[in-house]
Amino acid sequence: KETEEVFKVKKSSYSKKIVKQLKKEYKEDLEKSKVRSEVNSPTDVEPPLEKTGQIKDTSQEDGTANSEHGEEEMEVESEKEEEKPKGGGAFSSALSSLNVLRPGEIPDAAFIHAARKKRQMARELGDFTPVDSEPGKSRLVREDENDASDDEDDDEKRRIVFTVKEKSQRQKIAEEIGIEGSDDEALVAGEQDEELSRWEQEQIRKGINIPQACIYQPAEVNNLYYQNTYQTLSYGSSYGIPYTYAAYGSSEAKSQKTDNTVPFKTPSNEMTPVTIDLVKKQLKDRLDSMKELHKANRQQYEKHQQSREDSTKAIEILEGSSGGIGEQYKFLQEMRGYVQDLLECFSEKVPLINELESAMHQLYKQRASRLVQRRQDDIKDESSEFSSHSNKALMAPNLESFGRDRVIYQEQVKRRTAEREARRARRRQAREQTGKMADHLEGLSSDDEETSTDITNFNMERDRILKESSKVFEDVLESFYSIDCIKSQFEAWRSKYFASYKDAYIGLCLPKLFNPLIRLQLLTWTPLEGKCRDFETMLWFESLLFYGCEEQEQVKDDADISLLPTIVERVVLPKLTVISENIWDPFSTTQTSRMVAMVQKLVDGYPSVVNAENKNTQMLLKALLLRMRRTLDDDVFMPLYPKNVLENKNSGPYLFFQRQFWSSVKLLGNFLQWYGILSNKTLQELSIDGLLNRYILMAFQNSEYGEDSIKKAQSVIACFPKQWFTNLKGEKTISQLENFCRYLVHLADTIYRNSIGCSDVEKRNAREHIKQIIKLLASVRALDHAVTVANDHNVKELKILIEGK
Repeated sequence: KETEEVFKVKKSSYSKKIVKQLKKEYKEDLEKSKVRSEVNSPTDVEPPLEKTGQIKDTSQEDGTANSEHGEEEMEVESEKEEEKPKGGGAFSSALSSLNVLRPGEIPDAAFIHAARKKRQMARELGDFTPVDSEPGKSRLVREDENDASDDEDDDEKRRIVFTVKEKSQRQKIAEEIGIEGSDDEALVAGEQDEELSRWEQEQIRKGINIPQACIYQPAEVNNLYYQNTYQTLSYGSSYGIPYTYAAYGSSEAKSQKTDNTVPFKTPSNEMTPVTIDLVKKQLKDRLDSMKELHKANRQQYEKHQQSREDSTKAIEILEGSSGGIGEQYKFLQEMRGYVQDLLECFSEKVPLINELESAMHQLYKQRASRLVQRRQDDIKDESSEFSSHSNKALMAPNLESFGRDRVIYQEQVKRRTAEREARRARRRQAREQTGKMADHLEGLSSDDEETSTDITNFNMERDRILKESSKVFEDVLESFYSIDCIKSQFEAWRSKYFASYKDAYIGLCLPKLFNPLIRLQLLTWTPLEGKCRDFETMLWFESLLFYGCEEQEQVKDDADISLLPTIVERVVLPKLTVISENIWDPFSTTQTSRMVAMVQKLVDGYPSVVNAENKNTQMLLKALLLRMRRTLDDDVFMPLYPKNVLENKNSGPYLFFQRQFWSSVKLLGNFLQWYGILSNKTLQELSIDGLLNRYILMAFQNSEYGEDSIKKAQSVIACFPKQWFTNLKGEKTISQLENFCRYLVHLADTIYRNSIGCSDVEKRNAREHIKQIIKLLASVRALDHAVTVANDHNVKELKILIEGK
């Protein structure tokens, strides 16, 4: 502890320099000793034979090396001495006390300088032995002639032993300069790198490793030689340090380390006797193993060769098949950009198209509603005028007691009456000019004439909407609104890369893509008008007619084949639904005939329309039925007058009654035009239950029994589809016509009773009327009622009448 404290107190700048210089000199000596050991190693040169005198003299080489090393050390020392302060008295005193340094005492600078000088002198004289901290390696040192002649027994005693626990380099340097192990930390105060310490330990381990097996016979002699040469000079003798600090070769040191030594054992020379059979067997075994190895290598080679051929073929196939991939990728990227631009364009323009379409529908709806409202007002006015139960309160129920608004109401009624009579007069004049006056019946004409003011306003609004529609795509390139340009883009995709075209489901997307463009062209399309153009002659239909119909073989389940039917289903049917619900007038025979023809054309020519599960078709049929029921509830009116009022055929009530009757019969015929489109049950419910039995049959009962009633009955039966009675079994007609058949039986009885007591001519006419009634009953397959009438009135031509139906 005292030594430790003294050393820590006396730390100075020269201590670090001394330690570094000692390490440098130690490393140089270590490298040279390695060179000597490699030169004299048993694996590189033949072992020395002392008995034959073949031991190599390396003293000359060592002397040369030592002289060179001495010159380098003198240069280094001269440089160091110039830097340090020189003192002659200190050097002489240190030289005298060189051999009296006590253990644990810290040497001063003068002592160290004297030790260096003494070592330098030993080098020049050839007596220097380099410091070697690796006792595992044998080194050749310069020996005197007396040392070389020592006996082998002395060498055996002084053989170097291998210790289990090795000392570090810093510990050995501390022992050389007389510093205890506890002062090791002070000596390395300037060294912070731990990698250098690990490297030193590794080099020491490498130095102490001696091969345990040697193939040469004289290895023991060589080992003894190296140990002998190493032990001739003690470690600290050249430095003048007491023997206790470098006692590696002393007997005292050997006795202290006897327990931890590992003796070196020479390899045994005992070997198995070699015979020819043993050699042959080994050669044969080795040949067999080489053959198996060769076979395995051959199989592996063939496997790799086949794999190489397969890879080459795969590369060729891929290189051949990837020729159009780049072009396809480029094309698809262009199509992707085009479709994105097209959709962005439509996202801005479709709302405008919807607004224009709604405006056009509203315009037609207002005109149709105006005509229906006018007809309803005319019916109310005439009914109020000719009703025997009318009074002022009924005519104007919302008028005040003072009658201040009655004048305005009467003026409106007069104005409507004047306009109604003027329209009838113009129609009557037109029939007289065409020669159709005799066949016409009041109530069969459709009162759908418009005033010039209404026509002008309608045309102006219509032209404005068309002008706005022409400006929708004025700021867009033709390739983004022209159906031909858009179609050509997708046709190119279909023809070049049909697989990707099909995988993208373009055939299912095209109807929705063309939808706004087609609706823009169908903006003024209304099949209720006579001048309406057929949609199959329009440009969009002709452009898409042959899309996807190339000369190549058609692919199964190709969606492009049903492109036009799908467009008709998604564009035309919704258009017809709006027209049926808001514009179509069931009282108009012309409009009904055109509407029926349009729907029948779709049913016959487009299979998707016939599909009962088609949502658009169901919506269209539902709109038709709702419009017919609304007409039946709101527009049909049948007045009831006493017979004495109807006796005057020129009176207003009689004319009003006839007009309402024939308008109901016309409506019955319009309803029954939908036969084949609407179901029989629905038609029978609307036409027979809702119209015939509810209104027309009531008018029959109030009519005059005679020829006029038979004529009206014939007109009603003429409206019925003949297919209703073709497949009937038995002698009874359909259940809904039972009331009408009973009326015909009653009419026959009434005619017969009225003919009793009359002239023969009147009786003959009555009999003819009865036969006509029998024919009418037979035409509706009411054979039971026909037989009853024939039996009651002795009509023998029953069979002829039934067959001549």
